[in-house]
Amino acid sequence: MPAWLLQRLHSAGGRVPFATYMDWVLHDPHHGAYGSGRLRIGPGGDFATAPSLGPDFAALLLVQLADWLERIREFGPEAPLALVEAGPGEGTLAAELARGLAAGWPQLAARTELVLVEPNPGMVERQRQRLHDCPLPCRWMRLDELAGSPVRGVVVAHEVLDALAVQRIVWNGRRWCEQMVAADGSPRGLRLEPGDPLGPEQDGTLTGLGLLPPSPQRPAGWCTELHPGVAPWLAACGAGLAPGVLLVIDYALEASRYYAPQRGAGTLMAYRGQRASSDPLGEPGRWDLTAHLCLDSLEAAATAAGWQRLGGCRQGEALLALGLAGRLHGLQRGTDLATALQRREALLRLVDPAALGDFRWLAWVRGLPLPTPRFLQPPPP
Repeated sequence: MPAWLLQRLHSAGGRVPFATYMDWVLHDPHHGAYGSGRLRIGPGGDFATAPSLGPDFAALLLVQLADWLERIREFGPEAPLALVEAGPGEGTLAAELARGLAAGWPQLAARTELVLVEPNPGMVERQRQRLHDCPLPCRWMRLDELAGSPVRGVVVAHEVLDALAVQRIVWNGRRWCEQMVAADGSPRGLRLEPGDPLGPEQDGTLTGLGLLPPSPQRPAGWCTELHPGVAPWLAACGAGLAPGVLLVIDYALEASRYYAPQRGAGTLMAYRGQRASSDPLGEPGRWDLTAHLCLDSLEAAATAAGWQRLGGCRQGEALLALGLAGRLHGLQRGTDLATALQRREALLRLVDPAALGDFRWLAWVRGLPLPTPRFLQPPPP
Protein backbone atom coordinates (compact mmCIF):
# COMPACT_ATOMS: atom_id res chain seq x y z
CA MET A 1 0.00 0.00 0.00
CA PRO A 2 1.43 3.42 -0.91
CA ALA A 3 2.24 5.76 1.96
CA TRP A 4 -0.21 8.43 0.79
CA LEU A 5 -3.12 5.98 0.99
CA LEU A 6 -2.06 4.62 4.37
CA GLN A 7 -1.90 8.15 5.77
CA ARG A 8 -5.30 9.00 4.32
CA LEU A 9 -6.90 5.85 5.74
CA HIS A 10 -5.44 6.52 9.18
CA SER A 11 -6.80 10.08 9.03
CA ALA A 12 -10.24 8.62 8.22
CA GLY A 13 -10.19 6.27 11.21
CA GLY A 14 -8.66 3.23 9.51
CA ARG A 15 -11.33 2.43 6.95
CA VAL A 16 -13.58 4.13 4.38
CA PRO A 17 -16.50 3.09 2.14
CA PHE A 18 -15.38 1.44 -1.08
CA ALA A 19 -16.75 4.39 -3.09
CA THR A 20 -14.37 6.74 -1.27
CA TYR A 21 -11.42 4.43 -1.91
CA MET A 22 -12.34 4.14 -5.61
CA ASP A 23 -12.57 7.91 -5.98
CA TRP A 24 -9.17 8.36 -4.32
CA VAL A 25 -7.27 5.80 -6.39
CA LEU A 26 -8.76 6.98 -9.68
CA HIS A 27 -9.11 10.74 -9.33
CA ASP A 28 -6.67 12.04 -6.72
CA PRO A 29 -4.80 14.78 -8.66
CA HIS A 30 -1.38 13.56 -7.52
CA HIS A 31 -1.78 9.83 -6.92
CA GLY A 32 -4.89 8.68 -8.80
CA ALA A 33 -4.66 6.61 -11.96
CA TYR A 34 -6.55 9.25 -13.95
CA GLY A 35 -5.90 12.29 -11.78
CA SER A 36 -2.15 12.01 -12.23
CA GLY A 37 -2.43 11.11 -15.91
CA ARG A 38 -0.67 7.80 -15.25
CA LEU A 39 -3.03 5.53 -17.20
CA ARG A 40 -2.49 5.15 -20.94
CA ILE A 41 -5.35 4.34 -23.32
CA GLY A 42 -4.84 2.41 -26.54
CA PRO A 43 -3.64 -0.97 -27.84
CA GLY A 44 -0.17 -0.26 -26.44
CA GLY A 45 -1.42 1.20 -23.17
CA ASP A 46 -3.35 -0.08 -20.18
CA PHE A 47 -6.60 -0.81 -22.05
CA ALA A 48 -8.00 -0.22 -25.53
CA THR A 49 -11.21 1.63 -26.37
CA ALA A 50 -13.16 1.81 -29.61
CA PRO A 51 -11.72 5.23 -30.61
CA SER A 52 -8.17 4.01 -29.99
CA LEU A 53 -8.51 1.24 -32.61
CA GLY A 54 -8.54 3.65 -35.54
CA PRO A 55 -10.51 6.51 -37.14
CA ASP A 56 -13.53 4.50 -38.34
CA PHE A 57 -15.37 4.55 -35.01
CA ALA A 58 -15.29 8.35 -34.85
CA ALA A 59 -16.30 8.66 -38.52
CA LEU A 60 -19.37 6.46 -38.01
CA LEU A 61 -20.32 8.14 -34.76
CA LEU A 62 -20.02 11.55 -36.40
CA VAL A 63 -22.81 10.71 -38.84
CA GLN A 64 -25.18 10.68 -35.86
CA LEU A 65 -23.64 13.63 -34.02
CA ALA A 66 -23.68 15.89 -37.06
CA ASP A 67 -27.32 15.05 -37.69
CA TRP A 68 -28.19 16.06 -34.14
CA LEU A 69 -26.19 19.28 -34.37
CA GLU A 70 -27.95 20.20 -37.63
CA ARG A 71 -31.35 19.64 -36.04
CA ILE A 72 -30.44 21.66 -32.94
CA ARG A 73 -29.28 24.50 -35.21
CA GLU A 74 -32.71 24.60 -36.85
CA PHE A 75 -34.21 25.73 -33.52
CA GLY A 76 -31.76 28.65 -33.21
CA PRO A 77 -29.94 29.33 -36.48
CA GLU A 78 -27.82 32.17 -35.07
CA ALA A 79 -26.89 30.55 -31.76
CA PRO A 80 -23.50 28.87 -31.30
CA LEU A 81 -23.29 25.09 -30.94
CA ALA A 82 -21.12 22.83 -28.78
CA LEU A 83 -19.82 19.32 -29.29
CA VAL A 84 -19.10 18.15 -25.75
CA GLU A 85 -17.12 15.07 -24.78
CA ALA A 86 -17.24 14.02 -21.14
CA GLY A 87 -14.16 12.15 -19.97
CA PRO A 88 -12.15 12.55 -23.20
CA GLY A 89 -9.35 10.16 -22.20
CA GLU A 90 -6.33 10.78 -24.43
CA GLY A 91 -8.33 13.22 -26.60
CA THR A 92 -8.31 10.77 -29.52
CA LEU A 93 -12.06 10.71 -30.12
CA ALA A 94 -12.42 14.48 -29.70
CA ALA A 95 -9.65 15.13 -32.22
CA GLU A 96 -11.14 12.75 -34.79
CA LEU A 97 -14.64 14.20 -34.38
CA ALA A 98 -13.39 17.77 -34.73
CA ARG A 99 -11.39 16.99 -37.87
CA GLY A 100 -14.26 15.02 -39.36
CA LEU A 101 -16.80 17.77 -38.68
CA ALA A 102 -14.54 20.42 -40.23
CA ALA A 103 -13.95 18.28 -43.33
CA GLY A 104 -17.46 16.94 -43.89
CA TRP A 105 -19.71 19.65 -42.49
CA PRO A 106 -17.71 22.92 -42.77
CA GLN A 107 -20.68 25.24 -42.32
CA LEU A 108 -21.72 23.37 -39.19
CA ALA A 109 -18.15 23.32 -37.89
CA ALA A 110 -17.94 27.10 -38.28
CA ARG A 111 -20.64 27.46 -35.62
CA THR A 112 -19.40 24.70 -33.28
CA GLU A 113 -16.92 24.67 -30.42
CA LEU A 114 -15.36 21.61 -28.83
CA VAL A 115 -15.91 21.39 -25.07
CA LEU A 116 -14.01 18.79 -23.06
CA VAL A 117 -15.38 17.92 -19.61
CA GLU A 118 -12.43 16.56 -17.66
CA PRO A 119 -11.89 16.70 -13.86
CA ASN A 120 -8.38 15.22 -13.88
CA PRO A 121 -5.46 17.62 -14.48
CA GLY A 122 -3.12 14.86 -15.61
CA MET A 123 -5.49 13.88 -18.42
CA VAL A 124 -6.14 17.51 -19.39
CA GLU A 125 -2.44 17.98 -20.14
CA ARG A 126 -2.41 14.96 -22.44
CA GLN A 127 -5.60 16.12 -24.18
CA ARG A 128 -4.12 19.59 -24.81
CA GLN A 129 -1.14 17.99 -26.53
CA ARG A 130 -3.39 15.84 -28.74
CA LEU A 131 -5.63 18.78 -29.67
CA HIS A 132 -2.98 21.46 -30.24
CA ASP A 133 -3.97 21.76 -33.93
CA CYS A 134 -7.71 21.18 -33.53
CA PRO A 135 -9.76 22.90 -36.29
CA LEU A 136 -12.49 23.83 -33.78
CA PRO A 137 -12.13 26.25 -30.87
CA CYS A 138 -11.54 24.19 -27.69
CA ARG A 139 -12.12 24.77 -24.03
CA TRP A 140 -11.92 22.58 -20.93
CA MET A 141 -14.49 22.58 -18.12
CA ARG A 142 -15.53 20.56 -15.12
CA LEU A 143 -19.08 19.22 -15.11
CA ASP A 144 -20.17 21.70 -12.44
CA GLU A 145 -18.80 24.55 -14.58
CA LEU A 146 -20.77 23.30 -17.58
CA ALA A 147 -23.90 23.18 -15.41
CA GLY A 148 -23.29 26.81 -14.45
CA SER A 149 -22.77 27.93 -18.06
CA PRO A 150 -25.09 25.87 -20.30
CA VAL A 151 -24.41 25.26 -23.99
CA ARG A 152 -26.55 24.15 -26.94
CA GLY A 153 -25.40 20.92 -28.46
CA VAL A 154 -24.54 17.27 -27.96
CA VAL A 155 -22.74 15.51 -25.09
CA VAL A 156 -20.92 12.23 -25.77
CA ALA A 157 -20.09 10.15 -22.68
CA HIS A 158 -17.99 7.25 -23.95
CA GLU A 159 -16.86 4.89 -21.16
CA VAL A 160 -17.33 7.60 -18.53
CA LEU A 161 -20.14 6.54 -16.22
CA ASP A 162 -18.56 3.13 -15.62
CA ALA A 163 -15.63 4.93 -13.95
CA LEU A 164 -17.79 6.80 -11.43
CA ALA A 165 -17.18 5.54 -7.90
CA VAL A 166 -19.58 2.74 -6.99
CA GLN A 167 -21.06 1.76 -3.65
CA ARG A 168 -20.21 -1.88 -2.98
CA ILE A 169 -22.71 -3.77 -0.82
CA VAL A 170 -22.39 -7.22 0.71
CA TRP A 171 -25.00 -9.62 2.14
CA ASN A 172 -24.02 -10.87 5.62
CA GLY A 173 -26.75 -13.51 5.82
CA ARG A 174 -29.21 -11.19 7.56
CA ARG A 175 -28.73 -7.65 6.23
CA TRP A 176 -27.17 -5.71 3.39
CA CYS A 177 -24.04 -3.90 4.54
CA GLU A 178 -21.80 -1.33 2.91
CA GLN A 179 -18.44 -2.77 1.92
CA MET A 180 -15.44 -0.95 3.39
CA VAL A 181 -11.74 -0.75 2.57
CA ALA A 182 -9.66 -1.02 5.74
CA ALA A 183 -5.98 -0.78 6.59
CA ASP A 184 -4.53 -3.88 8.25
CA GLY A 185 -1.21 -5.43 9.18
CA SER A 186 -0.94 -7.82 6.24
CA PRO A 187 1.82 -7.51 3.61
CA ARG A 188 -0.69 -5.92 1.24
CA GLY A 189 -1.90 -3.51 3.93
CA LEU A 190 -5.53 -3.48 2.76
CA ARG A 191 -8.62 -5.63 3.09
CA LEU A 192 -12.30 -5.54 2.19
CA GLU A 193 -14.75 -5.92 5.06
CA PRO A 194 -18.46 -5.38 5.77
CA GLY A 195 -19.41 -2.08 7.35
CA ASP A 196 -22.63 -0.78 8.84
CA PRO A 197 -25.98 -2.19 7.63
CA LEU A 198 -27.76 -0.14 4.99
CA GLY A 199 -30.56 2.02 6.31
CA PRO A 200 -34.27 1.42 5.68
CA GLU A 201 -34.34 4.40 3.31
CA GLN A 202 -32.52 2.20 0.76
CA ASP A 203 -34.94 -0.71 1.01
CA GLY A 204 -37.07 0.62 -1.84
CA THR A 205 -34.05 0.81 -4.12
CA LEU A 206 -32.95 -2.70 -3.20
CA THR A 207 -36.47 -4.06 -3.71
CA GLY A 208 -36.68 -2.45 -7.16
CA LEU A 209 -33.40 -4.09 -8.14
CA GLY A 210 -34.52 -7.54 -6.98
CA LEU A 211 -32.22 -7.61 -3.93
CA LEU A 212 -35.05 -7.68 -1.40
CA PRO A 213 -36.65 -9.84 -0.10
CA PRO A 214 -33.62 -12.04 0.62
CA SER A 215 -32.93 -14.97 -1.68
CA PRO A 216 -31.42 -18.24 -0.42
CA GLN A 217 -29.40 -18.21 -3.66
CA ARG A 218 -27.40 -15.29 -2.30
CA PRO A 219 -25.29 -16.67 0.56
CA ALA A 220 -23.36 -14.61 3.08
CA GLY A 221 -20.54 -12.79 1.28
CA TRP A 222 -22.51 -12.21 -1.94
CA CYS A 223 -21.69 -8.67 -3.10
CA THR A 224 -22.56 -6.25 -5.87
CA GLU A 225 -22.54 -2.55 -6.77
CA LEU A 226 -24.92 0.37 -6.58
CA HIS A 227 -24.31 3.58 -8.55
CA PRO A 228 -24.91 6.67 -6.40
CA GLY A 229 -22.87 8.92 -8.70
CA VAL A 230 -24.99 8.39 -11.82
CA ALA A 231 -28.05 10.44 -10.80
CA PRO A 232 -26.13 13.61 -9.84
CA TRP A 233 -24.00 13.27 -12.98
CA LEU A 234 -27.10 13.11 -15.19
CA ALA A 235 -28.68 16.04 -13.38
CA ALA A 236 -25.55 18.19 -13.78
CA CYS A 237 -25.21 17.20 -17.43
CA GLY A 238 -28.83 18.16 -18.04
CA ALA A 239 -28.26 21.54 -16.40
CA GLY A 240 -25.35 22.07 -18.80
CA LEU A 241 -27.47 21.70 -21.95
CA ALA A 242 -30.07 24.21 -23.06
CA PRO A 243 -31.21 22.40 -25.17
CA GLY A 244 -29.32 19.30 -26.23
CA VAL A 245 -28.77 15.58 -26.59
CA LEU A 246 -26.83 13.11 -24.44
CA LEU A 247 -25.35 9.92 -25.87
CA VAL A 248 -23.99 7.39 -23.37
CA ILE A 249 -21.83 4.57 -24.77
CA ASP A 250 -20.87 2.06 -22.09
CA TYR A 251 -21.09 -1.47 -20.77
CA ALA A 252 -24.50 -1.94 -19.15
CA LEU A 253 -26.78 -4.78 -18.05
CA GLU A 254 -30.47 -5.04 -17.22
CA ALA A 255 -31.10 -5.30 -13.46
CA SER A 256 -32.27 -8.89 -13.87
CA ARG A 257 -28.83 -9.80 -15.25
CA TYR A 258 -26.77 -7.39 -13.17
CA TYR A 259 -28.15 -8.67 -9.88
CA ALA A 260 -28.72 -12.29 -10.89
CA PRO A 261 -27.86 -14.68 -8.02
CA GLN A 262 -25.00 -16.26 -9.96
CA ARG A 263 -23.23 -12.88 -10.25
CA GLY A 264 -21.98 -13.05 -6.68
CA ALA A 265 -18.91 -10.82 -7.09
CA GLY A 266 -20.57 -7.97 -8.98
CA THR A 267 -19.08 -6.50 -12.15
CA LEU A 268 -16.12 -4.57 -10.74
CA MET A 269 -12.86 -5.10 -12.66
CA ALA A 270 -9.37 -3.63 -12.69
CA TYR A 271 -7.28 -3.05 -15.83
CA ARG A 272 -3.61 -2.32 -16.42
CA GLY A 273 -1.17 -3.17 -19.20
CA GLN A 274 -3.89 -4.92 -21.24
CA ARG A 275 -4.55 -7.25 -18.30
CA ALA A 276 -7.79 -7.64 -16.37
CA SER A 277 -8.07 -8.45 -12.68
CA SER A 278 -10.95 -8.96 -10.26
CA ASP A 279 -8.82 -7.58 -7.40
CA PRO A 280 -9.64 -3.88 -6.77
CA LEU A 281 -6.95 -3.47 -4.08
CA GLY A 282 -3.82 -4.26 -6.08
CA GLU A 283 -1.33 -1.38 -6.50
CA PRO A 284 -3.78 1.43 -5.67
CA GLY A 285 -3.58 4.35 -8.08
CA ARG A 286 -1.96 2.29 -10.84
CA TRP A 287 -4.95 0.31 -12.12
CA ASP A 288 -8.16 1.43 -13.77
CA LEU A 289 -11.28 0.40 -11.85
CA THR A 290 -14.59 0.06 -13.64
CA ALA A 291 -18.05 -1.40 -13.03
CA HIS A 292 -20.86 -2.00 -15.53
CA LEU A 293 -23.92 0.23 -15.43
CA CYS A 294 -27.37 -1.02 -14.45
CA LEU A 295 -29.75 -0.11 -17.28
CA ASP A 296 -32.83 0.10 -15.05
CA SER A 297 -31.11 2.43 -12.57
CA LEU A 298 -29.68 4.55 -15.40
CA GLU A 299 -33.05 4.98 -17.11
CA ALA A 300 -34.78 5.87 -13.84
CA ALA A 301 -32.10 8.44 -12.97
CA ALA A 302 -32.31 10.00 -16.44
CA THR A 303 -36.08 10.36 -16.22
CA ALA A 304 -35.82 11.89 -12.73
CA ALA A 305 -33.28 14.40 -14.09
CA GLY A 306 -35.68 15.57 -16.80
CA TRP A 307 -34.27 13.70 -19.78
CA GLN A 308 -36.58 12.35 -22.51
CA ARG A 309 -35.52 8.96 -23.84
CA LEU A 310 -34.71 8.69 -27.54
CA GLY A 311 -33.81 5.01 -27.44
CA GLY A 312 -30.93 2.60 -27.23
CA CYS A 313 -29.34 -0.52 -28.70
CA ARG A 314 -26.08 -2.46 -28.75
CA GLN A 315 -23.05 -0.95 -30.43
CA GLY A 316 -22.96 -3.54 -33.20
CA GLU A 317 -26.48 -2.60 -34.27
CA ALA A 318 -25.76 1.14 -34.02
CA LEU A 319 -22.62 1.06 -36.15
CA LEU A 320 -24.26 -1.09 -38.81
CA ALA A 321 -27.11 1.42 -39.00
CA LEU A 322 -24.56 4.23 -39.45
CA GLY A 323 -22.81 2.56 -42.37
CA LEU A 324 -20.20 0.12 -41.07
CA ALA A 325 -20.98 -2.48 -43.74
CA GLY A 326 -20.27 0.08 -46.46
CA ARG A 327 -16.92 0.89 -44.87
CA LEU A 328 -15.98 -2.77 -44.82
CA HIS A 329 -16.89 -3.07 -48.49
CA GLY A 330 -14.91 0.06 -49.32
CA LEU A 331 -11.71 -1.46 -47.96
CA GLN A 332 -11.49 -3.47 -51.19
CA ARG A 333 -10.65 -0.29 -53.11
CA GLY A 334 -7.66 2.01 -52.96
CA THR A 335 -5.98 0.75 -49.78
CA ASP A 336 -2.82 -1.28 -49.37
CA LEU A 337 -3.38 -4.78 -48.08
CA ALA A 338 -1.76 -4.34 -44.64
CA THR A 339 -3.78 -1.21 -43.89
CA ALA A 340 -6.98 -2.81 -45.19
CA LEU A 341 -6.54 -5.87 -42.98
CA GLN A 342 -5.80 -3.73 -39.92
CA ARG A 343 -8.88 -1.59 -40.46
CA ARG A 344 -11.02 -4.67 -41.17
CA GLU A 345 -9.93 -6.26 -37.89
CA ALA A 346 -10.71 -3.05 -35.98
CA LEU A 347 -14.14 -2.70 -37.60
CA LEU A 348 -15.04 -6.29 -36.79
CA ARG A 349 -13.96 -5.82 -33.15
CA LEU A 350 -16.33 -2.86 -32.93
CA VAL A 351 -19.34 -5.05 -33.72
CA ASP A 352 -18.23 -8.40 -32.28
CA PRO A 353 -20.69 -9.30 -29.45
CA ALA A 354 -17.80 -10.94 -27.60
CA ALA A 355 -15.72 -7.76 -27.84
CA LEU A 356 -16.89 -4.12 -28.15
CA GLY A 357 -20.12 -4.88 -29.98
CA ASP A 358 -21.95 -5.51 -26.70
CA PHE A 359 -21.56 -1.89 -25.57
CA ARG A 360 -24.87 -0.06 -25.19
CA TRP A 361 -25.69 3.16 -27.03
CA LEU A 362 -28.30 5.12 -25.03
CA ALA A 363 -29.63 8.52 -26.10
CA TRP A 364 -31.71 11.17 -24.32
CA VAL A 365 -32.84 14.69 -25.26
CA ARG A 366 -34.10 17.74 -23.37
CA GLY A 367 -35.78 20.87 -24.67
CA LEU A 368 -36.24 19.66 -28.27
CA PRO A 369 -38.59 17.48 -30.33
CA LEU A 370 -36.29 15.06 -32.16
CA PRO A 371 -37.08 12.03 -34.36
CA THR A 372 -35.72 8.52 -33.92
CA PRO A 373 -31.90 8.66 -34.03
CA ARG A 374 -30.17 7.41 -37.14
CA PHE A 375 -28.42 4.69 -35.19
CA LEU A 376 -31.83 3.13 -34.45
CA GLN A 377 -33.01 3.18 -38.07
CA PRO A 378 -32.52 0.37 -40.62
CA PRO A 379 -28.98 0.14 -42.02
CA PRO A 380 -28.37 1.75 -45.42
CA PRO A 381 -28.65 -0.64 -48.41
